Formats: sequence, C-alpha cells, structure tokens
Amino acid sequence: MRAESDDALPAVAGGGLLDRRVFLRRGLSFTPVLAAAPVAAGEGLPAWSSRPGLPFADYGQPSPHERRVLRRVGLNFQGSGGNGAAWTPIEDLEGTLTPNGLHFVRSHNGTPEIDPARHRLVVHGRVRRALGFGVDALRRYPMRSCQVFLECGGNSSAGWHEEPVERPVGLVHGLVSCSEWSGVPLGLLLDEAGVEAEASWIVATGADAGGFQMSVPLARARDDGLVALFQNGERLRPENGYPMRLLLPGCKGSVSVKWLRSLQLADQPAMSRNETARYTELLPSGQARQFTMVMDVKSVITTPSHGQSLQGPGVYEVRGLAWSGHGRIAKVEVSADGGASWAEAALQAPALPRCLTRFRIGWRWDGKPAVLQSRAVDETGRVQPTRAALVAERGRLGFYHYHAIVAWDVDVHGYVSHTYG
Repeated sequence: MRAESDDALPAVAGGGLLDRRVFLRRGLSFTPVLAAAPVAAGEGLPAWSSRPGLPFADYGQPSPHERRVLRRVGLNFQGSGGNGAAWTPIEDLEGTLTPNGLHFVRSHNGTPEIDPARHRLVVHGRVRRALGFGVDALRRYPMRSCQVFLECGGNSSAGWHEEPVERPVGLVHGLVSCSEWSGVPLGLLLDEAGVEAEASWIVATGADAGGFQMSVPLARARDDGLVALFQNGERLRPENGYPMRLLLPGCKGSVSVKWLRSLQLADQPAMSRNETARYTELLPSGQARQFTMVMDVKSVITTPSHGQSLQGPGVYEVRGLAWSGHGRIAKVEVSADGGASWAEAALQAPALPRCLTRFRIGWRWDGKPAVLQSRAVDETGRVQPTRAALVAERGRLGFYHYHAIVAWDVDVHGYVSHTYG
C-alpha cells in the first residue's frame, strides 16, 4: 500500500531519491525490501490469544522467532578459539543502541574468567603514590554515564582488498556497536594518585593471558576517559571486559583495554607488540602511521545491502548508520547514481556526539540498475572520502582505519551486491 502516488513524491537527486521531508508526512509507507509472509484468510483466533502465556523468567531472552539475529563469529587462526571476532548484525537492528548480547567482540587471547573479588586495578608509575582499587572500592566513587560507539580499528578492513568482498554488511562493517557505559571518571583516579609533571602517556594493561597492552596519550585519556563497570545498565559482560575496562570515547576499540588491571603513568609509550607490529599502518612512502587514536567519520547503508533483494519497482526506504570519533554527525547524503548527485537524508533523533546515528531517505526505484552510496559529514566538517581518495592517500598496505564510502550495486532483478562503483 502507498499513501500517495509514487509520481507525486518529489525527487531531489538523480536515480529517484526523494526529499527527506517525506518522513514528516503521515501515512507514507514503503515497499518492503523482503517480501512479507501472506496471511491466510478465514483463520480463527491464534493459539497465543486463547490460552495462558509463559511464566516469568529470571532473565529475559529474545523471542525464539528472532533466533536468527546473531553475531557472526570468525577465528583468525584455525583451532584458536580465543583469537578472532564476533560481528554485530547491524543490518538486523534498529535504533542506535546495541544489545549487550550482540555487541561486537574482538579478542586476542580469549575471555578470561575473572573472579571480581580477587581482581585489582593498580595506578602506578609516574605518580606521587601508587594506588590499588578493587571493584567494590571503585563503586564507591562518583560515576558518570555516556552513550558512545566502540569500533575496532580493523572494522571494514575488507575495503582495502583489490576486489569488493561479497559478504553481509554486518560481516564487513559490524565491528562497531553503541552502548551506554557507566563508570568512574579516569581523571578522578589520576588526581587521587597525583600525576607527576613528566608523565605524558598512560600504558594500560589487561588481565587476559596475553597481557594485552596499549599506550594512550595522557591528554587524550584524562578528560573523558572512564573506568567502565556497567554497559547498558548491567555489569559488563565477560567478553566485553568484566569486571572493569578502560573506555576512551571516539578512539579505536583496542585502546579501551578490557579486563583492566594496570594503568602505568609514563613519559613515553611502551612500544608494545600491539602498537608496533599491530595497529600501525604502512604508507606508500615506507613510513607508518602509529598511535592513530580517533576513528574517522564514516557511514554505511544497511538496507538495502549485500544479499538483500528489492521486490520490483516501487518506493523504498534506504537506511543506515553514521558515526565519527570527532563528534556529532551533522549530515548524511545518499546517492542512487554512483555519486553523480546527492540528496540529504533525514537523521533520526537524537544525533549524539560520538554515537551511532541512524539516517533514512525515500527512494523511488524504477527497476533499472542503480548504485547506492552514503556520505557522512561530522560537526568538525570532516567528510567521508571516496575509496579512490583514501587509497591514493594511504595506499593498500594498511589494514586499519578504513572509512571510505561504501557502494551497493542494485541490478535489474533487485539483487544487491557490493561494488567499488
């Protein structure tokens, strides 16, 4: 059903993109990307409406009809159950907050089974007095909550491949999630320890078997860093850092060290394996980008995307996610003609700084081949680059911080696949 004639909807860019203000109208409906199941005529009252329901559960679970909405797990080495990742199925979610059970995970040494009663965080190094904190001690400090995204530095790394990778959007771009995190402001603990004037770095170490370690500039961490204890209102899940983790809003996920056991104040970085052999980017000049902290402005269309199909010509909703470690998303533009023309999408409120922001735009597809793209702009004026521009700047020898425009090809049958445009 359509609330008004397709032809009456104003196109504002090539390929049939519609004015974003159509979302303010009442009664507008879109053609579904996937066909809805038919309802049989003459059916009686369904069973769930004619008998008592299930009893209470001590911990709520998703409906069994939603069991297909799961993370996709991949291992980096065969037989190494702890070195790999679990991708968030961003194409199956709505809103901007990620359920705890679907939050992405990236681990190098598996998830340690930590007894919180025995775990300690030590603040030491270039401080006037070293301090140790148990979980109960930290919970007595004033807490702060913030909604921010976390993104693995290697998210979207398939974009560096010479040919486009044909996978569901969540299995390429799903190493990003957004939560409300609550914990103790890092600055409080540092002030109590008394940071010496010579200190300019924090070396954070986790309690996993590999002792995952990252160095962070003190100035970057002090103002808005958290020692997080809660995620979306409940205690951290083990795979996301229980019983405590460092949280650095807007920065690559690896510096938000999980299972945090040590914060060492220093006058130089540790130059650990994870900031020399890993999490660096070799440039065409032979030099390397190192200590790249902030995640750049980025967006991706989640519907329609790889593997989905359009059900013939009609008016569709194009929707996706945008984010930037530099602040708030100011604008997202969408193209249906491979970047020849662009139309501004509607941003779903609230558009918060360093959070996932959902965008939507109507699109009248005429059944002809099309290439869909999105381009985000953040409040600092940073614009998401084309793939050609990003490769020209940084080459293809790197692995991290890929944030180029993503393009989806729609063929005459409505099938959607990845393309470089």
